[in-house]
Amino acid sequence: MAGNYFPRLIFISVFIFKLLITIVNGADIFLEWNVAINTTVHPFSEEQPVITINGMFPGPLINATTNDVIHVNVFNNIDEPLLFTWNGIEQRLNSWQDGVSGTNCPIQPGKNWTYEFQVKDQIGTFIYFPSINFLKAGGGFGPIRVNNRPVTTIPFPKPEAEFDLLIGDWYLKSYKEIRSLISNNSTANDSSPDKILMNGKGSYFDNDSRVFESFTVTKGKTYWFRISNVGTAWSVNFRIQNHRMVLVETEGSYVNQMALDSLDVHVGQSYSVLVTADQEEQDYYIVAAPKQINATGTSNLIGVAVLRYGNSVIPPRGALPPGPDPFNIQFSVNQAKSIRWNLTAGAARPNPQGSFNVSNVTLSQSFILQSSVVEIDGEFRYTVNNVSYVTPETPLKLADAFASGGNGVYVLDKFSTNSSNVEAVNGVFVASGIHHGWIELVLKNDLDFIHTWQLDGYSFFVVGGNITPGSPLRSAIAMRETNHYHFKPFLGLEMNNGHRTLDILTIPMIRLLDPQFSSFGSNKHWFTI
Repeated sequence: MAGNYFPRLIFISVFIFKLLITIVNGADIFLEWNVAINTTVHPFSEEQPVITINGMFPGPLINATTNDVIHVNVFNNIDEPLLFTWNGIEQRLNSWQDGVSGTNCPIQPGKNWTYEFQVKDQIGTFIYFPSINFLKAGGGFGPIRVNNRPVTTIPFPKPEAEFDLLIGDWYLKSYKEIRSLISNNSTANDSSPDKILMNGKGSYFDNDSRVFESFTVTKGKTYWFRISNVGTAWSVNFRIQNHRMVLVETEGSYVNQMALDSLDVHVGQSYSVLVTADQEEQDYYIVAAPKQINATGTSNLIGVAVLRYGNSVIPPRGALPPGPDPFNIQFSVNQAKSIRWNLTAGAARPNPQGSFNVSNVTLSQSFILQSSVVEIDGEFRYTVNNVSYVTPETPLKLADAFASGGNGVYVLDKFSTNSSNVEAVNGVFVASGIHHGWIELVLKNDLDFIHTWQLDGYSFFVVGGNITPGSPLRSAIAMRETNHYHFKPFLGLEMNNGHRTLDILTIPMIRLLDPQFSSFGSNKHWFTI
């Protein structure tokens, strides 16, 4: 008896030890993506090229758990270079895995590249998309879920099911045509989107739409909607006829639960809401209406999907649910100010989110970044501090690794980070940041539209302006005014700008150099704003 007992005990102990290692370190997820142009999945009757992943539009879900390691082997079968960015994934110590201009080389046509990154200490709702050459306007985007580990419970009862909902503006012309129009000074203002898609599908009311999106629910059950704006230009107001929503999470942070009739979702933002099927069993409208656009009634500019009760035989009826005035920017500001971090809930770890206490902050640097639109050499350009970013042939991280200072690829601190250049110029905007120092980042918007900054790879704490002080953000919104952020950069973290992603949109970059190490490139890390 004893001789059999101890080997069995050892086996059980080893099994538990391996299980604990798996829970802490996460699993490996291997994906293979074939990215191609597809002319059969176009959402409207007009034929146009759509960028698909494994024949899917939108692309496949990346469904991970905290600390999982994701391997994505991307085969580029389109006719131009390609990069994917993983919006909101922190890329700790491996920012070169976040495919944005400057961090790694684009995947050339006919070639493949394997991204490998860990969703370390993260939970939440995120997206991925092509980051260069306006490819995002042609598709190639998809959802990312990072689920809680079993050791951490979500701060609300487990819903009946989860739905990913990707909302975005859409052009009827091909992304190549729109890219050309926007780059042309005489046609730049004639390139507004034509429609709004929900999960790649047109509006319920649009006769030109080939199919509309619908979600089937059971009366009395609660559902988790993970909502992301994957567009290039338009913010949207989201609402569901006769149903309230409860906001529970935004881009990796659980928030104090808040009941809403509608929710503004800006380009690049992701939210989680709970919706309870507590109405009569019939169909109801789901609406995504553009901000700062005059769209009324059942205009084709409004995206409409359907919430369908399982036993319903009654189609949606009545008028679309009303929303706020689309030109009332203060509604967006006030709503953002009302969102509060849930300080008592665990997220990636069992300890409460609020257990990380920041005090006695001494600023080491202040960056003032002012966005505007100018004309440079007769061409329409967006700028930051009057500099329109030029993508060098050699990625900055590669240049930095093999030649200190970039060897002519860039000039560090050539342009000011707290005032605008006297004359508008094209240039490689690279600034130095102090590792482990506290940096104040001030975003000033002189544009006539809501400008979304994708602060990728880090949680920012807003301390002033039009967004809630003390709220963690990964997508900051500059509402034509000034917002202030404090952050402490660590090696390997990365941020990206500009969901209106074009070569004409400046992307200033900041290099963090740890003075405790040598000047080898492996110790220099970049983030872009």
